[in-house]
Amino acid sequence: MQNYCVCKRDIFFLIQIKVCGIFRKIRQLNCFSIFIFDVNNDRMRDKFLLWGSILVIFTWIVALLIRAHYWIPILLTAIYVLGIYNANQSKHAILRNFPVLGYFRYFFESISPEMQQYFIERETDGKPFPRNQRAAAYRRSKNLSDTVPFGTQLEINHRKYEGIKHSIYAKSPKEDLPRVWIGGEDCTQRYHASLFNISAMSFGALSDRAHISLNRGAKKGKFYHNTGEGGISPYHLEGGDLCWQIGTGYFGCRDEEGKFNPELFAKYASLPSVKMIEIKLSQGAKPGHGGVLPAVKNTPEIAKIRHVMPGMTIISPPSHSAFSDAAGLLHFVKQLRELSDGKPVGFKLCIGDTKEFEDICVQMNALKIYPDFITVDGAEGGTGAAPPEFSDGVGMPLEPALIFVNRTLKNYNLRDKLKIIASGKVLTSLDILRAVAMGADVCNNARGFMFALGCIQALRCNNNNCPTGVATQDKMLIKGLDVTDKAERVYHFHKNTLHTCNELIAAAGRESYDEVDASMFMRGDEFEHLSDHYFPDILGNVK
Repeated sequence: MQNYCVCKRDIFFLIQIKVCGIFRKIRQLNCFSIFIFDVNNDRMRDKFLLWGSILVIFTWIVALLIRAHYWIPILLTAIYVLGIYNANQSKHAILRNFPVLGYFRYFFESISPEMQQYFIERETDGKPFPRNQRAAAYRRSKNLSDTVPFGTQLEINHRKYEGIKHSIYAKSPKEDLPRVWIGGEDCTQRYHASLFNISAMSFGALSDRAHISLNRGAKKGKFYHNTGEGGISPYHLEGGDLCWQIGTGYFGCRDEEGKFNPELFAKYASLPSVKMIEIKLSQGAKPGHGGVLPAVKNTPEIAKIRHVMPGMTIISPPSHSAFSDAAGLLHFVKQLRELSDGKPVGFKLCIGDTKEFEDICVQMNALKIYPDFITVDGAEGGTGAAPPEFSDGVGMPLEPALIFVNRTLKNYNLRDKLKIIASGKVLTSLDILRAVAMGADVCNNARGFMFALGCIQALRCNNNNCPTGVATQDKMLIKGLDVTDKAERVYHFHKNTLHTCNELIAAAGRESYDEVDASMFMRGDEFEHLSDHYFPDILGNVK
């Protein structure tokens, strides 16, 4: 037995020497680096196939001789088989040239948003929302102190800076949160809306638990929850007020051909939770392009609510089939108001061709039909899925759009007949007051309330892989979202944001939101002009 053990040790020692010698030769021939690191040369794939097979066979022989560590040849065999497949496929050039190492490229690409967010961006960096704004939303939703230390990190001497002109005779902030009546002379069920509400997000874009949390938070805070164009789901009916959005697909009120169904609309419009109806003409993040529900999010439940086929990518038509001009739009507004027994009805649009909006104003005066509100969506608005060209290069931003709509309505003597709702990246209290100063009566926000739900801006809304369970239909991911906790966060985010609004107008010496206008704000370009006035160019006469 002793001799046997000695012989076994000797054999193992000789095998180790042979293995070291072979690896030295392999390293000299560069074949090991080809297998693991895929060195790029003209005969790379041939060397990979040749020396990879040799290495796999050799490791199997060694493992069988020593009767241990079988996992090593099994792992190498699996990698080799994968490499053979990649070297012969024609879909991915990187994997064809780098059969193994190429996967690292896709791995790092998949985690690039997280790498950017956690290790690279500063407090004032990050798109669409910088870290400091996201952090403020998180703290307010958790009802924690939202103070910051050591002073501002913004470049306040920059021309893009915007601030409030405070008063040395500041007022004490009011405790009551601001509210606005919505409903014109033809509306018989006016609605007392909060100044700050949840913007349009459909069930499908967001998960069931996300909508339950939003609606319960809206119920407690007494503000409305816009359903988005995906229709009214059971998860919208948790007691919170609703603004039912009717898009070009007429989801929830469509017939078998996808046309508007008055009977089905009247059925849902009569629900006590439905306080307003909004006709969606266009969306800021993709104006002129219909809403997009990716196939991976179109579950049988969602398809049933929308009256469409499950498992298919659903793209809404770019425009409405119920009307085709300004007069038709206003008659449709009148029809929906009658079918809903006098509830406020308005429309949402992103401003593009300004002549089209002016034409709507002309028709309002001609037909004497007035919407109860107009929602102005800025091109910087959010979306779950949109072509990049539409998000980046179509539509007017919120600030000039609000100014244009407000002034145009005044020019046509229509401003006192309806309310203006601002939507599009209105996240902070300063954003709300800025929108009010430019003409808005009410503000909507979507992504801020998503932050309250736990959204980390992972930028995965369109692939069903939202890690927080907010913008996904993956049941495993949705389980991580606790409805009771998130509903409280939605409530606190709304309450604390508006409380800060009250503090800001009090600091400016204003008594009410009716006194908020553009004169309350200052901009950085004013400072540059002032600097030029007091510090003239001393080199102006040098030739």
